[in-house]
Amino acid sequence: MIDQAAPDFTLPATGEQSVTLSALKGTKIVLYFYPKDSTPGCTTESQQFRDLHDQFKAAGCTVFGISRDSIKSHENFKAKQALPFELLSDKDETVCNLFGVMKLKNMYGKQVRGIERSTFVIDGNGTLRHEWRGVKVPGHAQAVLDVVNSL
Repeated sequence: MIDQAAPDFTLPATGEQSVTLSALKGTKIVLYFYPKDSTPGCTTESQQFRDLHDQFKAAGCTVFGISRDSIKSHENFKAKQALPFELLSDKDETVCNLFGVMKLKNMYGKQVRGIERSTFVIDGNGTLRHEWRGVKVPGHAQAVLDVVNSL
């Protein structure tokens, strides 16, 4: 998928809006897919993107978090963590499947289907420029910012 057009989509977002990727041409985009609102790793990851948000904005980049959680769950998570960016709800996994982030994972000895923590950087022309899969949270948001700044 690298150096190809990112798949277009429209998803409901926090703030009573919807986001269509193709409508954001001219802006760099970070899409970070995470398993679940208000869980330890997802909270830490979201806080790191929050803490670097001004630097992403200064680089001409918009950040979106995506999970299968409902908009209501997203609104609560966003408010509790004071996230300055929108969270997108992909309840039916359409966009998760477009980006290939649904995986079988082991939880407490059982196989469950869930989102593999993944991040994608899309340039202002709508081209996918970088991806991370199986993300480890510490330092990840800074690594993403470094790539955004290099575009």
